[in-house]
Amino acid sequence: MNEEFFAPGWPGIPGRWTGANKSGVGTSFQGSPVWFTISHGILNEVYSPREDEAAIRDLSFVVTTDDGFFSEEKRHAIHSSSLIYTGVPAYRLESICKKGYYRIEKDIITDPDRPVVLIRGKFTPLKPGNYRLYAITASHIGNHGAGNTAWVGEVKGKTGLFASRHNTSLCVMNNYGFRACSVGFVGFSDGWQDLIRNGRLEWFYKRAENGNVALTGEIILQDGTFVLALGFGRNPSEAAQQSIASINEGFQKLLESYSRGWGEFWQKQKPVFYAEKCRLFSISAMVILIHRSKYIPGAVLASLAVPWGFSKGDGDLGGYHLIWPRDMVQSAGGLIAANIKSEVLDMLIYLESTQESDGHWPQNMWIDGFPYWSGIQMDETALPILLFDLARRETALSENDIYRFWLMIKKALSYIVKNGPVTQQDRWEENGGYTPYTIAAEIAAVIVGAELAELAGESGLAPYLRETADSWYSCIDRWLYVKGGELADKTGVEGYYVRVTPPDFEDGDDIIYIKNRPPASCYPHISSVICTDALALVRFGLRSADDNRILNTVKVIDALLKVETPVGPCWHRYNGDGYGEHEDGSPFDGTGRGRLWPLLTGERGHYSVASGDFKEAKRLLETMEGLADGVGLLPEQVWDSHDIPERGLFFGRPTGSAMPLVWAHAEYLKLVRSLTEERVFDMPPQTVLRYLKNDITSNIMQWRFNHKLHKIPVGKKLRIETLSPAIVHWSSDRWVTINDTAAKDSGLEVYYTDLPTENLPENDEVVFTFYWPDANKWENKDFNIQIAD
Repeated sequence: MNEEFFAPGWPGIPGRWTGANKSGVGTSFQGSPVWFTISHGILNEVYSPREDEAAIRDLSFVVTTDDGFFSEEKRHAIHSSSLIYTGVPAYRLESICKKGYYRIEKDIITDPDRPVVLIRGKFTPLKPGNYRLYAITASHIGNHGAGNTAWVGEVKGKTGLFASRHNTSLCVMNNYGFRACSVGFVGFSDGWQDLIRNGRLEWFYKRAENGNVALTGEIILQDGTFVLALGFGRNPSEAAQQSIASINEGFQKLLESYSRGWGEFWQKQKPVFYAEKCRLFSISAMVILIHRSKYIPGAVLASLAVPWGFSKGDGDLGGYHLIWPRDMVQSAGGLIAANIKSEVLDMLIYLESTQESDGHWPQNMWIDGFPYWSGIQMDETALPILLFDLARRETALSENDIYRFWLMIKKALSYIVKNGPVTQQDRWEENGGYTPYTIAAEIAAVIVGAELAELAGESGLAPYLRETADSWYSCIDRWLYVKGGELADKTGVEGYYVRVTPPDFEDGDDIIYIKNRPPASCYPHISSVICTDALALVRFGLRSADDNRILNTVKVIDALLKVETPVGPCWHRYNGDGYGEHEDGSPFDGTGRGRLWPLLTGERGHYSVASGDFKEAKRLLETMEGLADGVGLLPEQVWDSHDIPERGLFFGRPTGSAMPLVWAHAEYLKLVRSLTEERVFDMPPQTVLRYLKNDITSNIMQWRFNHKLHKIPVGKKLRIETLSPAIVHWSSDRWVTINDTAAKDSGLEVYYTDLPTENLPENDEVVFTFYWPDANKWENKDFNIQIAD
């Protein structure tokens, strides 16, 4: 027996997170600032005091007996999970030992008013023996495994297990107390190491400082039952007080209060009619609401998970428990689709407060708005505009809210017209250039923005916005549609929309760089990479579903990206995708192979709705339901290959990327609504009217310093745009005739000059330069544009 005060083995092995495919996530509807996750039958990451701050890795149980039996619940038992009540994230877990020794039943909730996670457990021996049950908690406060300090302490005569890092503390207590306790450094002196060696606690260390630590307590069982509290506070005393108070109030009473909070919310809602037939409807809405911040209203995380977390440590602080503006807009749309409108105003206020001064939003960010990654994705600037318009049309906002949010919208519009249509990164956070989804979102946002400008009393902005959108719309095929070639011949089509073209592809750059692939295979030709994103041209109202170019592209998509799983079809993002496990099932480590995405089945379902094929859309909705796991959670990706049981990978089941993915649940809710109304719920009516019904096109082609052209087709008008006042000094006859034209102010920090090039014959050339009146200087460089098809 070792009763040393300080645990040896500092600082422990490097910390790691847990697997990302959760079987449950939960929190109280309001109040309690704590969120929990579940997988493999145990409590996984718990987040507190903010939902983007993990505080523990997991809390698991170990069972031993006098005859040398050792069993770790998460590895050596068969698990099942269910909701105690529909629409309430209160979970009932059951773990049955694979060797038939025991059964552990657990109910898990949070105290609705305190930062405490509660586990009501029942341990049942299934074979005779002298059993011991241990709870082991891995402290990872503040998203860090390192730098935690753990100790065994006593408060008000009650023994607790404590950990602290910076200004956050946790306390684990049992309603009947602990028979024995110890803390230690993971991999060296923690309780798991003790139990695997000795079958019982023999090391009674009281303190482990500034490392990767674990806290172990032997549960005192009375009639096999216990209640475990994991409480948080600004200091150890507060964490202990919260745990004691929750235990004293009683699990059953708190369960009823916890459930009542969620139940009262659902009673106020008027669900979509079709929802009664859709088994993931309430779960999907619940998942989105669980991922809301209670610390900062309106923030919604992408997922309470760290992709392939078991292979990642402190170097990956964010995981998916961050805000992606795109995912958050999708979440808001999902709630609106479910007729849950109460959250939308807060979400728009949050977006307004996190918008950068130039009008764009960060690639992703902590809930306080501080950027995490530094990429710029133009769709994330366009989508908030479309969300506002959707909320307005669905009466989730008041008529006067256009004035409330107009500055945010105007700044976003300005950023789009100054920097679009190309993007630094596509919606998959990889390639820059011209991409179908981004361009579709930008065009839709600019057209919607023109209408919003008129509603806000700035109708003078509308003509330029519509002309910009029309110009981009008329260039979609020029930028993205390829004809002929090997892939077209193989699939029997005349052409198709590609995934991406480089910003300067018109100069002959026809090679793209694909991330997450080995160097030898990351530079394919633009015509060889196809993506499901082309369907966004239909979703955003820019192409009809039966357009031959779309039908051709769908044929190519299905030939390259579609996989029939046991429950129905699912799609890869694009051919050659490297974001996923390796062929042997080992986790993504910067390279890998992308797997199937259930949300793409939802997007294909929306395409079927747009096509009028509601039977197929319903089948795809049911496929999404079949791809769900746990209590009905939708994963980011599902496995697309032969089973690898030792890695937990099975064909058509979740991979290790992330589950739940909130975006996927939002897509499900939207598809339910679209099927209910037999129309694509979030398709902007403004683009449908302008482009599909009125067939508006444009003869304008834009030149900017960040979007240079070297040639334009015969019959096109050249629009030269600058970001400051300018006089365009130009000629169409090699300076024989000289013209000076002052740029017009669009009102959006863009100045434009239209040159009358539409009547110039092929092979003519326009040459121009700039005089900058504010700086009183010339550009001192000529720019040439050739007239050539």
